[in-house]
This record gives sequence, structure tokens and C-alpha cells, in this order.
Amino acid sequence: MDYWSKQYIPTLKESPAEAEIDSHKLLLRAGLVRKIGSGIYAFLPLGAKALDNVKRLCCEEMNRAGAMELLMPAVVPADYWKAGPRWSAAREIMYQVASAGENAEFPEEPAFVLGPTHEEIITPLIGSEANSYRDMGKTFYQVQTKFRNEIRPRYGLMRAREFIMKDGYSFDATDEEATETYKNMAKAYEKFFARCGLKFISVEADTGVMGGAFSHEFMVPAEVGDDDVVYNIESGYAANVEKATSGIIPADLEDAAPVGDIEKFETPGVKTIEKLAQEFEVPADQQFKTLLFVGDDKLFAVVVRGCDQVEEAKLGSLGYALIRPATVDEIFEGMGAYPGSLGAVKGTIKNREKLDGVYADEAIRLVGNGVTGANEKAMHLKNVNVTRDLDIDRFGDFRKVQAGEPCPVSGKPLEIQRAIEVGHIFKLGTKYSENEEYGALYVDKDGNRQPAVMGCYGIGISRTLQSIIEQKHDKNGIVWPWSVAPYQIIITVLDPGMEEADTLALELGQAAEAAGASVLVDDRAERPGVKFKDADLIGIPLRITIGGRGLKNGEVEMKWRDEESSQNVAIGDAVRVLLEGIEAKSKL
Repeated sequence: MDYWSKQYIPTLKESPAEAEIDSHKLLLRAGLVRKIGSGIYAFLPLGAKALDNVKRLCCEEMNRAGAMELLMPAVVPADYWKAGPRWSAAREIMYQVASAGENAEFPEEPAFVLGPTHEEIITPLIGSEANSYRDMGKTFYQVQTKFRNEIRPRYGLMRAREFIMKDGYSFDATDEEATETYKNMAKAYEKFFARCGLKFISVEADTGVMGGAFSHEFMVPAEVGDDDVVYNIESGYAANVEKATSGIIPADLEDAAPVGDIEKFETPGVKTIEKLAQEFEVPADQQFKTLLFVGDDKLFAVVVRGCDQVEEAKLGSLGYALIRPATVDEIFEGMGAYPGSLGAVKGTIKNREKLDGVYADEAIRLVGNGVTGANEKAMHLKNVNVTRDLDIDRFGDFRKVQAGEPCPVSGKPLEIQRAIEVGHIFKLGTKYSENEEYGALYVDKDGNRQPAVMGCYGIGISRTLQSIIEQKHDKNGIVWPWSVAPYQIIITVLDPGMEEADTLALELGQAAEAAGASVLVDDRAERPGVKFKDADLIGIPLRITIGGRGLKNGEVEMKWRDEESSQNVAIGDAVRVLLEGIEAKSKL
């Protein structure tokens, strides 16, 4: 049992100017964290308690799922990363560390890096020890501070340069066993986020730089989220927008037959899809849009409908590790034309040999005979037929799904919701274990050496903490779930120093602690209004108020933070009612 007067809980009446969203404001106002630098925060005592509760719940579910806790170093030799498949893609987001013996000038090739995640460390670590199929079927995890050089830190703990993460890694002998481990960990994640009191959605996700066969993200719906979740409640379909598909293309769709010869027509001043639609009455969904990208220093084109946007994450299916939009000069070099008049009609691309490929989204098949750029200034082509006219190397899914399109499972309209990613799991396969430098190989029952089939599993612990606040707050402050609250009960003594009040507070606090609840006694010499506002601000689930007037009437007030009304309880019944409430909350 702690007393407020002996604790450090620096609440603020006003929100600091740096805070943009509600949860960030409340982190600061409730005295949970303080900013040390851009994207760097210190956890104050109240914040540390809540963070520890989130970590505890996470570790409990990992342990129940059969994972074993370990702890790897945060500072790791850069050679581990250089030997792996992600060095070129990930080094820009990693903090690089010069060794003590190096010159003051930072070397081009660092000796050490601060780990943003630990696939490159765990793989050779376990690979050097686990040599037999009997050593497989193991999952490890750690809860550790991670570091990523965020270009634009924002929203407090949501996008920070230093953060707390749980990262886990599994090693299995077969693909089937790895899939079962993946499913087991997914269930553990669901239990963990439910115990944190969060409403969440598990969605299919892009594997990105991490690689692997497939992945799922665990998303908390919130308007301040960085991601879009595409879903349909009835069918249960849910995916990150980077991975989402729709049923927009009928299974029985037949490509349209040509309606006539291609015709070139002048389009002075027309450089956008919108202007072509306005001035020449060509709907966006009847236009072909050609976009240029650079993948691993190779130029390639992507064709989509004029009404669609390219989802760049989906371009990863083309096999390029690093992808970016092409510059104007690069576009002219490959197409012989500038943006605003680009097209992929056969014979019109001036420097076709400089393109590594021309790829098209499947949805362009919905355009029977459309309009596209002629690769000449102020000129377009009409009656362009997909099958007959376009110079396409490969079709695929490259577009961003839009709200209202049919669900690929049920055909019902899809919805899109902003959300915060709090967890991500990957079935990695053998991408890391078969690396020659790592050698995570084992000897199977037949005496053959095989690469371990891996999975990896991340949870943003500090981000989860803020996500709870983002989802669980009202106009007065935080509304902590019982499971993660820094204190579960606050006993507000309105007349500190009054022997009867202090004695009753001690009795109730000790009874609550004996039942497993954490207790804070507000014994400050402050006005009742200040104490009530602070109690609401820091969000303790149950407030018990003891005051001279109530004692004269032989009662105390009990109020749950998530309820509007309070109840007056006879002092003789107070312990019983308190213990019943603790028991009920502990079962949730």
C-alpha cells in the first residue's frame, strides 16, 4: 500500500503543446512519462508500474504458450547484420555505434549497431547449439529496449526512437510444425491483448523487409493509427491495406474484344487523370495509368486503372528488395516521355529495353477499350484494348483496395478503419536459417542436414500501453482496465490526520492487498475537488472516498472509474463489498 504524499505523481492541469493526440496528452498529464528528447521518453513511477503490468501479462502468455525467456544484448556487432539478408534495407533505420578505439569521425562501416530486432542474432546463437531434430520445436522470447532511427517521431510512445518490445523466435524441424507453432503464438497474442482490455483485429499483413511466407498484424482500431485495416464483419475477412484484396474482378470475367483501331488525339494542357476526365469526358475508371518505379536500381513500370492507386507494399511480390518511385529524369530515360503523357501501348515506349519489366494490375481487365498516354507531349490514345494493345510482361495484384468494394469472401461491402499496429507475427521459413553465415541447420532422422523452419513474433509493449489509453479514456482522463492499472484501488481520504479516517483507510487497504489488489492512498492535504480530478485523470479503476461527513453517517463512497454513478456503502459492509468487487474484476 502506497501513500500519494510519499510517491512522485506529477499531474498536469493542461496538456503540453508537444502532445497531439489524446493518449499522448494523458501520458504526460497523468505523470506517466516525460520527454527526454525527440522520440525518447522516461517512464515515471506511475508509468513504470503500468508498463510492468503489460510486460507481466505478455510474459505470462508467452510462458503458457511454451516459449522460454532469454535476454540478448542491445548492442551487437554489425558483422551479424552484414552477414544477413537485411543489411542494405535496414541499416538506414539502425543506430550505428563506433567502438571506443575508433577515431572521432564516424566510420563508413560501423563496428556495432543498436538492435531494432534480433533475427540476425538469435539465428546463429541457437544454430550453433541446436544440431539435432531433437533440438527443434523450441520458441524463445525477450522483453527488451529496442532502437530505431525514426525520421519523424510522433505521438509519444506510438512512434518512438527508443521503445520496449517483446520479440520471440521459433525453430521447428518441418513446415507443418512451424505452422502449428505460428497458430499457437497467434492464440497467445489474442489472449494477451484481450487481457489488456483491448478491442483488436487480427489481419493478414505484408511480410515486408522481414520476409517469410505469411504474417498477421494485431491492430487496435483508432483514428490516430498509422495503418488502414480492410475488413468485413459478417465474413470475418480482415487485412492490412498493404495486403488486402477485394472481389472487384468477377471470376467469369472475359477480356473485352477490340471496338476499333487505336486513335491518337491531342490533349493540350492535360497532365492528370482528373483533367482528362473533365475536359474529354473520359471517366477515370476507363483510363490506364502508367507509373514508374525503381527496384534494386532497375527501372520498371506498373499499369493500373486511372481510378486506382498503387499499393507500393504489393510491389514486393515482384522480387525487388528496395523499391522507390522513379524521378522525372529516370522516367524520361525509360519512357522517352514525361509524366502526364505516359502509356504502355506496344511500340510507343521509346526505350523499352531500359525497363526491367512492365507490370499491370489485374483490375485493368475491367477496362474494355480505354484511354492512355501516347508517350508524346499533349497526346493520348483511345480505343486501347488490354489484350491486343498493351505491352505487359506480367499481371498481378498491385492496387490499393477501396471502401465499398466487395469482400473477397462474402461479396458484401468492405470497410476501412484506421488502426494502431501493436503486434506482428511472421512465418519466416528458412530465409535466415539457411544463410551460410548463420548456419541454423540440424540433422534430421535420416542423417541429412536441414535448415530450421523459423517464425518470429513481436509485440510493442510500450506502444500497447499507449494504445490502451487511446482506447480507454474519457474527457476526465484515463480509464485503466483492472489488469494493467498502475494501482487498482485509490482510497481518497478527505480529512487526512483524522484518526478514524486514517484507520479505516488502512483497514480497507490491507484487506484489498490481501485479496491481491494494489492500493494507493491519497493522503494529501488538498481540496476534495483536486483529489477527485487527479483520481479520474490517472484512471484508477476503483475509488473509495472516506470523509468526515460520511463517517458521521457510518458510510464510505465507492465509485468505479468506468461507471457514472457511485454508491454509499455502510462501513460494516465496506470490506465485503470491496472484496466482492476485487473478485469480480480479477475474473475478467
